[in-house]
Amino acid sequence: MNRRTLLASFAVAAVASAKETRAPEWKPKVGILGPFTEGNVEFARKEGFGNMILGSSPRSTLDAAAMSDEQIQHVKSTLEKAGVSVSALQVTQNHIAPDSAKREQENAYFIKAIELAGKLGVPYIGTASGKDPSKSLDEQVQEIVRVYTDKYFTACEKHHVRILWEPWPGGPNVATSPVGFEALFKGFGDSPYVGLQYDPSHLLWQMMDPVQTARDFVDKIYDVHLKDTEIRWDVLRKGGINPVNQAEWWSYRLPGLGSIDWPAFFTVLQRVGYQGAMSIEHEDPLYGSPNRHGPDFSPQYAMGFRMAKRYLKQYVPSA
Repeated sequence: MNRRTLLASFAVAAVASAKETRAPEWKPKVGILGPFTEGNVEFARKEGFGNMILGSSPRSTLDAAAMSDEQIQHVKSTLEKAGVSVSALQVTQNHIAPDSAKREQENAYFIKAIELAGKLGVPYIGTASGKDPSKSLDEQVQEIVRVYTDKYFTACEKHHVRILWEPWPGGPNVATSPVGFEALFKGFGDSPYVGLQYDPSHLLWQMMDPVQTARDFVDKIYDVHLKDTEIRWDVLRKGGINPVNQAEWWSYRLPGLGSIDWPAFFTVLQRVGYQGAMSIEHEDPLYGSPNRHGPDFSPQYAMGFRMAKRYLKQYVPSA
């Protein structure tokens, strides 16, 4: 073997090695969160969003206790025609409500939501963990584990649905921080029916690090809310986190308009090859309040989704 042949063989080997170690292209589905309507699905299709998270609370457009088989088929066909997938239904319930009648009602509805997700082919339900402030964290976790095991997991197994906790501190939830996550996952062990629907905005305004938390729990993240939080440090330094004049020191914003380090956050997901969905949850008051539009997105509210997509495109190839 002469020198030229030897060098050529080294070059071929290097190319082959590079091909073997090259990470696959990172192309998670980017979507939006909102109510199901034909208009909203069409908006998602036209704007190039490949996924939606759909609200499915009582009295919503996807009320799990009121959907007929014909209505379910209409929802499926509308989504299939648009080429839009649904990563999760969003259903906030207090699974361990202290009042027994209220708990029974909440549990019964959530079982119907699991069944609806199964019929729609939706793999996840985003929810709160449940909460009973009269009990210690350990006692609450024990009760959450018992209720989920007794009430939900048979339906989860039958319908191929996983329950995901969103770290929303405003609801009936102990899954709001690493402390809560650790307690819950320890309680559930290696259960295949629970995980995280990760929303970094909720960690930030609680003064936690959403990027480090994502690193620590990345193997439990199955769905993602893309929402930012703006911290008004000028207001916070004057009034603290509980200002006597009720001054607003933080607010939810579209991705890129708050304080989250999005490049670092996406690097965490990209490094592990996360291929789940990431959906914009729009609660930015400067682009229309989600509480003031009807089931169809208003023009101003829809513009917020477009603005967020433009920002995300620099970091997420599929945006």
